[in-house]
Amino acid sequence: MTAIANHFSYWATLFIAIAGLYIVIARGNLVKKLVGLAIFQTSVYLLYIAPGKLIGGTAPIIADKFAVYSNPLPHVLILTAIVVGVATLALGLAIVVRIKEAYGTIEEDEILAQEQPALQQTADNKM
Repeated sequence: MTAIANHFSYWATLFIAIAGLYIVIARGNLVKKLVGLAIFQTSVYLLYIAPGKLIGGTAPIIADKFAVYSNPLPHVLILTAIVVGVATLALGLAIVVRIKEAYGTIEEDEILAQEQPALQQTADNKM
């Protein structure tokens, strides 16, 4: 039990990652898939941030030889990753809007059903 308690952040990261991947795989709605990807990205953020903070650690700007310092690099990288993730999510939502305009739906099964006759006709023309 202490192993679980000592590594709670890693277990939470694992749970969030599995939940995000499940949403991406199990849902046919494109917006829900994007939400699943955002949840999965959050688990990656936690995976990087969790070991970056040391208990009792201080900022690495204090001039003390014997102080325990927390590494600021994971936090800086995650700030960049958050900005990229938000931009990617916005682009994905814009693409979903264009798909909705073109097909009239954002359900994956319905889009594939509309595309099936066009793919079949293309295959027949090549023969």
